[in-house]
Amino acid sequence: MSASPSHLSQAALIIVGHGSTVNPDSSAPTHQHADALRRQGIFREVACCFWKEEPTMTEVFESVDSEVIYIVPNFISEGYFCQQVLPRELRLDGPVTRRDGRVILYCDPVGIHPNMTRLLLQRAAEVAPGVPREQTGLVIVGHGTNLNDNSTKAIQDQVRLIREGGHGFAEVVDAYMEEAPFVADWDKLTTAPHVVVVPFFIADGLHSFQDIPVLLGIEQETGKALSQMDVFRHNPISLRGRQLYYSQAIGTEALLADVILDQVHDFDARHGTASLLAQEPPTAQRPSLTLALEKWLAAGRDQIGQVAIRSSAQGSGYTLRHIQDLDATDLTVAEGAEAAREIARCDAAGEFRPIKTAPTLRRGWELHLPDTASLLLALEFFYPAAVGMAAAAELGTLAPVPLRHLLGRQTGMYRFANGISDEQACQIIADKCQTCTHCMRRIIFPLQQDQPLFGPAEAKLGNTAGHAHADASEAAQRSIPLLCMEACNHIVSAARGVARANHERKTAEGEKAA
Repeated sequence: MSASPSHLSQAALIIVGHGSTVNPDSSAPTHQHADALRRQGIFREVACCFWKEEPTMTEVFESVDSEVIYIVPNFISEGYFCQQVLPRELRLDGPVTRRDGRVILYCDPVGIHPNMTRLLLQRAAEVAPGVPREQTGLVIVGHGTNLNDNSTKAIQDQVRLIREGGHGFAEVVDAYMEEAPFVADWDKLTTAPHVVVVPFFIADGLHSFQDIPVLLGIEQETGKALSQMDVFRHNPISLRGRQLYYSQAIGTEALLADVILDQVHDFDARHGTASLLAQEPPTAQRPSLTLALEKWLAAGRDQIGQVAIRSSAQGSGYTLRHIQDLDATDLTVAEGAEAAREIARCDAAGEFRPIKTAPTLRRGWELHLPDTASLLLALEFFYPAAVGMAAAAELGTLAPVPLRHLLGRQTGMYRFANGISDEQACQIIADKCQTCTHCMRRIIFPLQQDQPLFGPAEAKLGNTAGHAHADASEAAQRSIPLLCMEACNHIVSAARGVARANHERKTAEGEKAA
């Protein structure tokens, strides 16, 4: 890892992950690597965005002030997502995109960097300490897919690098869940008495906790997701006449933060970023989000969603509480912005909150923050991109995405999502976005560029839509608004289901008429 160029100190780094609407640990490694890089102070700003969580790839640009933005996909391969989905959702023209006075630099995904080899070797050593490599077979496991030929290339490259690097393993093979060579045949693919299996995934989730253990023969059937990580505590496992060692996903390795930075340095070397910026510098003049937040607080706007902001009693810093806990005396005290992410992670029943603007923020905590910068970061964890979107809306620069535009750009299994009527679209919004139960945001995107949402969806357009408590008018005056500039994945999924039902109904009617 080389020294950091000086221009990085004025740039933002955005790490893009997949995320999940059901698995709370899918986004955890991406956040952890962002935390590590933020603490290093190399970049002016470090943020995350996700395909299936908040903030979205459209919203995240409102979360950073910087005029130069590096984007690093926290993905294993340069397959379908990195070549199609991410550029489409991030509105990129190629490796270098100039938009709205900013320069956006799109780096390669972490999984294809040669330094991933170091992480694989370290993980293998950790999971099978003291086991002679000459008696050990290493199996690197991927998903496998027919969506893109590049989906397996990253794993095959790592297998080749380890084989040719003289690292001493008896054998090194790749295996996959859904294509040959299959991971279920690990005992046929290897001959060594000891076999180390490393999932080449970004995060531990359903695949590494459930699916792969069954395919390996460790478990007979899939159990509860994240079943207390017992599957990783049983090493070595005597199975099929061998000693099997099963690792956590490679993306959970702390050193992956270095690989993210390596991809930034490699991009600079390949594209001559410093010269590129000197020849044609960015022109955006964006106000500071920190200053915007300080201005609102000075004007008495000290609430956002279900969070109340108060100046610290010591005269510096801030204290955050749930708005229903303002007079409480028996609260659990937490320190620092990163604690906000954990507070917002699950509701009072311990259930994952994939929509952070749902009116389900748990109570019973008090968060202490030393300054406005940490306050801004904490609010980003409570309500991703909310402060940035509110500031942009106040300036008139926020560009909401029409629902039809969003649905029309979908690909893969969601490509038919736009096959719904206008009435169905508005009903989906009314059903999925109810303020008191689902989401406190106020919708500002239209149905089409020149056509607003109507009918049952109109309830989400009012000035008080972002407030679930009783005195909505007073709250609106004191609150930083929660805005929705683009429909979320829950709407897209619901639209796909309705569109599919429409298609099946029309097909059945056509067959009946025939």
